[in-house]
Amino acid sequence: MNIPSNLLEEAVQQMSSLPSIGKRTALRLVLHLLKRSPEEVKRFTFAFENLIDKVNFCSVCHNIADNSKCNICSNPNRNQALICVVEDVRDVMAIESTQQFNGLYHVLGGVISPMEGIGPKDLNIDSLLERAKSDSCSEVILALKTTMEGDTTNFFLFKKLSQIEVEVSILSRGVAVGDELAYADEVTLGRSILGRLPFENTLS
Repeated sequence: MNIPSNLLEEAVQQMSSLPSIGKRTALRLVLHLLKRSPEEVKRFTFAFENLIDKVNFCSVCHNIADNSKCNICSNPNRNQALICVVEDVRDVMAIESTQQFNGLYHVLGGVISPMEGIGPKDLNIDSLLERAKSDSCSEVILALKTTMEGDTTNFFLFKKLSQIEVEVSILSRGVAVGDELAYADEVTLGRSILGRLPFENTLS
């Protein structure tokens, strides 16, 4: 692709570094930005500068937050007895969109995957166990993706949590095997939460 400007080429390279954006799409997006007013482009870039400089991760659940605590953890109307364990912040958004869960979350930051060199120490597991030990927690819901890595992580967490006096449940299999929560439809995901099962019932 012959780009006549070094400045344009640099912008295209940066845009195409994003997932699922090829060079042609990146060029189209950059040329579109050039057509917008300088004020609009400055607002666009300022939003990303703010994202990098000011975004926080919740000190309790590791969700994305504007302050030290996210809006969910700081909401006194949430059910403090329920903690839903998810892989990343996209899963929090997906479950929240169902409007079927009023508890709290815990973002692991991934799943155990030896092939990718990710072990339990690389995830937010210790802080989960500390939260599960608190008097306010009565149930931990495992809501990880239904893959080999997700199931391995679920079982590891179950073994750890079984040493604590807390109920451990898992989403019902309304979410198809291999699906990621972020891509499940809201109705199916909502029913999976409401129809959750005790984890030990899934062991065979």
